[in-house]
Amino acid sequence: MNRKTNLLAEALRGTRPGFVAVIVFSFFINLLAFVGPMYMLQIYDRVITSRNVTTLVVLTGIAGFLLIVFALLEKLRSAVLVRLGLLFANRARAPLFNAALRGTLLQPNAGHGQVLRDLDTLREFLTGSGFIAFCDAPWVPIFVAGCFILHPWYGYVAAIGAILIFGFALANELTTRKQLTRASTNSVVAASYASATLRNAEVLRAMGMAGGLRERWLTRQNEGLHLQSVASDRAGYLVAASKFIRAFLQVSILGIGAYLSIERESTPGAMIAGSIIMGRALAPVEIAVSQWKLFVAARAAYGRIRTLLGLVPEEPRKMSLPAPKGTISVENVIAAPPGSKDAVLRGISFGLQSGEILGVVGPSAAGKSSLARVLVGVWPAVVGKVRIDGSDLSHWDADELGQHIGYLPQDVELFSGSIAENISRFGAMDEDKIIAAAKMAGVHEMIQLLPHGYNTQIGDGGHSLSGGQRQRIALARAVYGKPTFIVLDEPNASLDTDGEAALLTAVQELRQQGCTLLLITHKTNILGIVDKILVMANGQVQGFGTREQVLSKLLGSRLAPVPATAAAR
Repeated sequence: MNRKTNLLAEALRGTRPGFVAVIVFSFFINLLAFVGPMYMLQIYDRVITSRNVTTLVVLTGIAGFLLIVFALLEKLRSAVLVRLGLLFANRARAPLFNAALRGTLLQPNAGHGQVLRDLDTLREFLTGSGFIAFCDAPWVPIFVAGCFILHPWYGYVAAIGAILIFGFALANELTTRKQLTRASTNSVVAASYASATLRNAEVLRAMGMAGGLRERWLTRQNEGLHLQSVASDRAGYLVAASKFIRAFLQVSILGIGAYLSIERESTPGAMIAGSIIMGRALAPVEIAVSQWKLFVAARAAYGRIRTLLGLVPEEPRKMSLPAPKGTISVENVIAAPPGSKDAVLRGISFGLQSGEILGVVGPSAAGKSSLARVLVGVWPAVVGKVRIDGSDLSHWDADELGQHIGYLPQDVELFSGSIAENISRFGAMDEDKIIAAAKMAGVHEMIQLLPHGYNTQIGDGGHSLSGGQRQRIALARAVYGKPTFIVLDEPNASLDTDGEAALLTAVQELRQQGCTLLLITHKTNILGIVDKILVMANGQVQGFGTREQVLSKLLGSRLAPVPATAAAR
């Protein structure tokens, strides 16, 4: 089986018994759809001519009972489809979320988060009237055959009607498919652009940028709306034409039935029965035409999901490895941003023993943040290896390894939820570990002053907090659970004097716990507590060694060792 279909196939496999039940229900539902025509046939051709009230009562009772069964089966089929949709979504959404996450890491601006909404689109189609029409569609020839049994002319009218309406559905597909596909793509792009723009609302308002960016969003939105309106106009003509054909067919079959009755080639009961059967035959086709937009949307959603799964195949299960002690080995690493062929790291090699602290320095665009992303597994190395305790990063299960890694990126991102949830990485909350991490980051007292303490909801992105508060909470998140390897990218960029002092104290505590640290910084005061220094420029290593060796080369004189305790003061 193609790997890109594995996820969807696994999700659908669990729903297979339910869909079999839906098919069985559809068989009996469509069989019971003959109750109405048969009842009218008997009423017109037997009861009215015989004037037998007893027969009328018995036939009505039987028809009523069968129609109750028909209604119950319709309700059961609908209920089963709703639950199948929920089961399908429950099975698919967790692995699809993981796929969207991996896809976003590979293509950061591709809007792969859309597939999570696409899953809802698929679920809604599977549980709606459009899918039910597809379940009933195989019965169209049976109902047409029923019309032929009553009289060939009834069959011809029903067959011609089904072909015409199906032709309108096909024309609808051919004339609107391209526009609706492009409109859907534009809608996704416009929504993603709007979301990214509004995340920087403060800058937009303060610097008068709202007008220009609004116009760019409107341009994208208008193009999608124009394509959608063109497709809707074309579909509107076809739907109106199909409704006219439907109404005219109903008139035609009654007119033909009346003529056949006059010529004594048929009966009034057959005329009414033929009209009802033809209506039932055309109903699934009509519903398919009216629900065509939903079908197109579901097909586009399915296509985007398949595209994502093709981009990021399902990760194989990896064997659990022992908890790392923090020995780091970087071997001739060459790396490039996702989707780019231009390397930003070229031949990086160095090693750290467990418990050592490495300071990474260099000018802007030297590749320091890129190195941090590679070390924590956010970016894969194109060439070379990053090893933790001798095992390549690719050998580790990402979720298991993440419990032993702390990462503070340069652009701090907090998530909607409470402060406690953010510090605990949204896992099982251990109050003692949360408070210990907050104290280590020097943020415990600040959190206590907030309206609801650790339960304070910080909103999407944590924008209710100051930059320094966000950075210190992110530092607490990085040290939560005493990880063995921590990467801090410009950890003191938004900190005041007290914050920097708390950071130095935290690093000292982590050293005592045997944690391996990598500190990326532009400030030299923090270098007093590192064991080794890595100097970078243009994506390459310009120098690596002990703090004294590297600083003496950089400053042109040998510096006396600076005691860590003194540096912390």
